[in-house]
Amino acid sequence: MFALEGAPRVRAALLTDLSCHVDRTRAQAPPKGHNRTVPKSIVKLPAAVRPPYQVFVNGVPQREGVDYQVKGQVLMFERELRKDRISKRRWFLGAWGVGTYKQDDSVDVRYDAPDGSPRVAEALEIEAG
Repeated sequence: MFALEGAPRVRAALLTDLSCHVDRTRAQAPPKGHNRTVPKSIVKLPAAVRPPYQVFVNGVPQREGVDYQVKGQVLMFERELRKDRISKRRWFLGAWGVGTYKQDDSVDVRYDAPDGSPRVAEALEIEAG
């Protein structure tokens, strides 16, 4: 084996770069007197969906009042949810085995039909709030 000259300096530089990245990505509190604006997402429920129902985002159960609010037939999320739209270019690249990945959230709602049978409204449309 051989030893790299300056290896401790390289390691220290890498650690410094990583710590800077972590510091930049940390959430910071807004200055006093400023309100932080949080992007909102809205999901309209199909007409057949009536309470009680369960809401899932990417397969993870959500809690009303904590993860989302309900106003009529609309679910309002305090975070940004996105549906990935695949362009012709990205589809073509994928056909050749080149992966392109973006945020692709899925909102599903489990509810009971009037006859009592369980139903799921899948991949509901997400709109910016």
